Amino acid sequence: MNLKEYIRSIPDYPKKGILFRDITTLIKNEKAFAESINQLIDRSKKYEFNKIAAIESRGFVFASAMSYILKKPFIMLRKKNKLPAEVYSVDFELEYGTATIEVHKDSFDKNDKVLIIDDLIATGGTAEAAAKLVEISNSKVAGFIFVINLFDLGGCDNLLKKGYKVENLIEFPGH
Repeated sequence: MNLKEYIRSIPDYPKKGILFRDITTLIKNEKAFAESINQLIDRSKKYEFNKIAAIESRGFVFASAMSYILKKPFIMLRKKNKLPAEVYSVDFELEYGTATIEVHKDSFDKNDKVLIIDDLIATGGTAEAAAKLVEISNSKVAGFIFVINLFDLGGCDNLLKKGYKVENLIEFPGH
């Protein structure tokens, strides 16, 4: 199954000049969604990990299904002020702004090996922030798996240069 066929492209969203890659058309198709989860699980077999983390919010869709099937704990990396207990926070740059992500301080145990899942990587700022959250929690990033890589925006390359393992299911140009 060619998962690219299930991704809708929306020009000038969220701002002029951006070609948004929409995963809602993939997840609303039960066969395409199941295939994407199967491919993510297949790719995850290359990694040694004991927890799965995902970046809010679309990463949650894929990681929660993987967590259920693999019987691994699922950790949510949330936007600022969404978690009620004590948190670690990391600020980062987006392609079109700035943001903060957080994780509960008790989400990771020392030396956990964490596989980070997200729907899409562009410039990699969010993914790098996710890695920092794992690392300031005294855990290790086992690797990253993305459904979509916008290859010409360099996010995967940046992560690879920093020594992280990175996989993706499909690729598109960024604009």
